[in-house]
Amino acid sequence: MKPILLQAHERSLTKVLYNKDGDLLFTASKHNLPNVWWSINGERLGTYNGHNGAVWDMAVSSDSTKLLSASADQSCIVWDSETGKILHQLEAKSPVRSCGFSLTDNILCFTTDKAMGQPCFVKFFDIRDKEQVQSNTPFQDIQIEDSKVNRMIWGTVEDYIITGHENGQICQYDWKTEQCSSPVPKTPPAKLFDAKTFQFLKSYKTDRPVNSAAISPIKHHILLGGGQEAMEVTTSHTKSGKFEARFFHLIFEEEIGRVKGHFGPINTLAFHPNGKQYSSGAEDGYVRIHDFDQSYYDFEYDF
Repeated sequence: MKPILLQAHERSLTKVLYNKDGDLLFTASKHNLPNVWWSINGERLGTYNGHNGAVWDMAVSSDSTKLLSASADQSCIVWDSETGKILHQLEAKSPVRSCGFSLTDNILCFTTDKAMGQPCFVKFFDIRDKEQVQSNTPFQDIQIEDSKVNRMIWGTVEDYIITGHENGQICQYDWKTEQCSSPVPKTPPAKLFDAKTFQFLKSYKTDRPVNSAAISPIKHHILLGGGQEAMEVTTSHTKSGKFEARFFHLIFEEEIGRVKGHFGPINTLAFHPNGKQYSSGAEDGYVRIHDFDQSYYDFEYDF
């Protein structure tokens, strides 16, 4: 797999994200400028200029017209994804760590850090209500008493979100009742759960920290990325840092392949919606787009 290398970020990557159609790839880093690219050839289409700090997370609406970004500058911005115009800028009292659109794209959610004397909050806005977003008043917010939320995603419907916490716990929050149900205790580097019931399904063993994981939409494959801790990267050779993207069989839990290339820990991974490509972003500041060779599709697991 000969990759396409994208170099536009001045600092380490925090997020790579495909839109629903897969023609666009959005990237964000610890620099303040998210970018958008054609996924087919890596041509950069534009930059979103408006944040004043690291961009930790992004989400794109199902019709690709709006981009949502969460930043360390204590704001969450809704962009016109085509023009780069800021549609709404929602302010918080501490850094905004993660964000996401609901299934209908009508409700957005973002989480804030437990920092600067502020607790961790999960905030919900209905972007159809102009007064709500203009006054920066969420229709619902949930204060997280324990470990802060590092990542959130919406569930299969708009009734709940799934949160991943700093202490390794995973929770399911019903935003209507503010109740946390089915909490999962701190987990090892890579485990697979049923998203609705939180039933434990599979475990994938690695000898290094795992920073990101993705599930193939067309094959029974799991993709893991990570590597040696970032603070120790300069003290070791690339090989000993173990910065490869690693493929595991989803059902049999065994490693089936590795892809080398990055010179630092992989922080973020994403499969293309058609499963024929994946992208990775790392501490080295590069984004790599990999289109799978025919041998990938011909591979049959021998069990």
